[in-house]
Amino acid sequence: MKIAMVGSGYVGLVSGACFADFGHDVVCIDKDESKIARLHDGIMPIYEPGLDALVETNVKAGRLSFTTDLASGIDGAHAIFIAVGTPSRRGDGHADLSFVYAVAREVGDSLQNDAVVVTKSTVPVGTGDEVERILMDSAAVKERGLNVTVVSNPEFLREGAAIGDFKRPDRIVIGAENDFGRDVMREVYRPLYLNESPILFVSRRSSELIKYAGNAFLATKITFINEMADLCEKVGADVQDVARGIGMDNRIGSKFLHAGPGYGGSCFPKDTLALLKTAEDYDSPVRIVEAVVKVNDSRKRAMGRKVLDAIGGADKARGKKVALLGLTFKPNTDDMRDSPAIAIAQTLADAGVQIAAFDPEGMEIAKPLMPQVTMCDDPYQAIEGADAVAIVTEWDAFRALDLGRVMALAKSPVLVDLRNIYQPDDVRERGFAYNSVGRP
Repeated sequence: MKIAMVGSGYVGLVSGACFADFGHDVVCIDKDESKIARLHDGIMPIYEPGLDALVETNVKAGRLSFTTDLASGIDGAHAIFIAVGTPSRRGDGHADLSFVYAVAREVGDSLQNDAVVVTKSTVPVGTGDEVERILMDSAAVKERGLNVTVVSNPEFLREGAAIGDFKRPDRIVIGAENDFGRDVMREVYRPLYLNESPILFVSRRSSELIKYAGNAFLATKITFINEMADLCEKVGADVQDVARGIGMDNRIGSKFLHAGPGYGGSCFPKDTLALLKTAEDYDSPVRIVEAVVKVNDSRKRAMGRKVLDAIGGADKARGKKVALLGLTFKPNTDDMRDSPAIAIAQTLADAGVQIAAFDPEGMEIAKPLMPQVTMCDDPYQAIEGADAVAIVTEWDAFRALDLGRVMALAKSPVLVDLRNIYQPDDVRERGFAYNSVGRP
């Protein structure tokens, strides 16, 4: 089957490459000429483990191609995925759907064959209805009489593990209103269906809400364990023991119970905010999610204050140096969107702290976001002369630091572990003043 993927960002490129690996003929389409040129040269616009090899294999096999021309890209495609960005809209926090609707209009103008148009982008409830209205009013339907239907198929990819998530999903959610949409989507996902991956067919609006509800629940889980971590510090408990103890309950589960500096990334911040706006529009407040958003925003700067406390407090911080290890919102990605490191660095800079940082993948993207931070070639260059070392992102490269070398290079043996990747007793035995999250 020919598949067109409109949008060659994180979701579109990963999804397109994986569909091609299943044997489909996939064209990834993007208006960014420089991005398409880089893809033709084998240069990935994002960092995702294994993606470059997957793209290379399928390009060589003739199953994956790239273009800036939407009309030629969708020609003959039975499934046309919309995978463009839906960022938070300036001013009110609603999801900005202008790119989605622009694609729908262009598809309607250009389409020459029957097709299913699939919203892969994360969109609020009712977006599919508007995409359908645009298409029903287009030349494709009104003038050419084509059979066009709109389906919702949200993505559930974790950055850093996206290829595995796509090929071995917990579930595939498809929101379709007719047999044409369901039949085409069954064929699209037939390789996964044969591997017995569960496919859940629901209404289009239910599918759209599943994506937001899922992300909001996970964000709630993260925020809950972070607040438990704060309580653990007050009462002398260990949040890792608490997380294990509650996570062994099958009703709760162990995932997303790792205390840290708060969630960030491309999904949770904007999706929780968009869900709040949808709830407001329908006069059905989601107060738990409201609290989650507020608590998470506050937590990031609170982690900056935690680092300040480790070097004697904000009053004594001016002129001191802190090494930040890790800048991206999570490891195995170069994504800096809403990363806790941004707020932590700003809190330190506001107190007059000099900041040096190292991240294995995110520094080029981080530079314009954190102009007050000196980017270093490796973690030890950042640590040299530092009054404290703060681990912000749990990259594997930071799990086995040469603590003897850290001790020799740092001005003061202070380690603030915001990801709890070290054992307190082990580090303290080496002579460090050690601070972590939710542990004595």
